[in-house]
Amino acid sequence: METREKTAVLISADEVATMLGVSERTLWRLLSAGKLPEPVRIGRNTRWRAAEVRDWIERGCPQE
Repeated sequence: METREKTAVLISADEVATMLGVSERTLWRLLSAGKLPEPVRIGRNTRWRAAEVRDWIERGCPQE
């Protein structure tokens, strides 16, 4: 059985904002400025890969 870490878990904008310690509005501004990893769009939903966001944070949040 795979662990949660190995599965492709998608997280919402609210969860990403919480991880970064910013408001959701600021998160959308950062995305528009190209400063966040690219999200996955599923219909009208926008999600990020949790592992990708964690790796990006561990690398010091480099601008993409």
